[in-house]
Amino acid sequence: MSAEERTTDTIPEWKREEVGELVDLLETYDSVGVVSVTGIPSKQLQDMRRGLHGSAALRMSRNTLLVRALEEVDDGLEDLTEYISGEVGLVATNDNPFGLFQQLEESKTPAPINAGEVAPNDIVVPEGDTGIDPGPFVGELQQIGANARIQEGSIQVMEDSVVVEEGETVSTDVANVLTELGIEPKEVGLDLRGVYSEGVLFTPDELEIDVEEYRADIQSAAASARNLSVNAEYPTAQTAPTLIRKAQGEAKSLGLQASIESPDLADDLVSKADAQVRALAAQIDDEEALPEELQDVEAPAAEAEPEAESEDEQSDDQEPESEADADDSDDDEDGGDGAEGLGEMFG
Repeated sequence: MSAEERTTDTIPEWKREEVGELVDLLETYDSVGVVSVTGIPSKQLQDMRRGLHGSAALRMSRNTLLVRALEEVDDGLEDLTEYISGEVGLVATNDNPFGLFQQLEESKTPAPINAGEVAPNDIVVPEGDTGIDPGPFVGELQQIGANARIQEGSIQVMEDSVVVEEGETVSTDVANVLTELGIEPKEVGLDLRGVYSEGVLFTPDELEIDVEEYRADIQSAAASARNLSVNAEYPTAQTAPTLIRKAQGEAKSLGLQASIESPDLADDLVSKADAQVRALAAQIDDEEALPEELQDVEAPAAEAEPEAESEDEQSDDQEPESEADADDSDDDEDGGDGAEGLGEMFG
């Protein structure tokens, strides 16, 4: 009998059953991760387990059995064995790794910090009334570095005071003061060490993204792609309606500029002609030369761009007198025909 066979034979039945259940868990879900449960009180751990119910499964076991199950399933899951150390568990879900990471982060809750622990961030005693009656506690606050004094019948902190900096070890005095004030400076929860999904191993830094910023980036990229498609006149299912409306607008603009008679342009052409007639009538000083309907009319484009008009006037002044006279004679002829035409148009 080989050494391997003897080793296998000596494995207790309960371990085989445990590994079998772990293997079933790993094969049931699309995404499997390793989470650290260090420092999480039993009650909070149970609350977190209940919070994951329906979306993910949390399974605790001996590290040696977790490793055995991961290696037995293989299929890339054995890469997770490098994260099996300390107090850990397996979390399995059919959600994507990003959703799992966000869910685990949102499930974290504030908790008090104990003496001897390392501060995860700057621990601050906030400014304000502590609600504690005057007594020795004011000295305890001052001893740990808080700017405290007795004022208005209670102990008050005069300004935000950093009592422990990030990375420093929390002393017994600080831990006692924080407990007395009800300050819970740390978060406890399931820290995801790594998750394997669809052949890819993800680490927390790859999963920690700003969802709103990511969504805004996607929307911006989609808008830019849409604009490019429209400007390049590249039809797609998304841009075809916009391209058609753009083409219709350009065709209508061309038809109006060229005064093309069309049922679709009739109303716009009439409006354009009416505006031109009113603009012309507003330039005629002799109201008797106009039909009654056009007397006292104002130009529809109320003094459009006076600067442009001044430039036109300057260019007209520079023309030779002979050309100006010729223009005047043309205007007289056109004016007669125009007045007669206007009379016919408006009865």
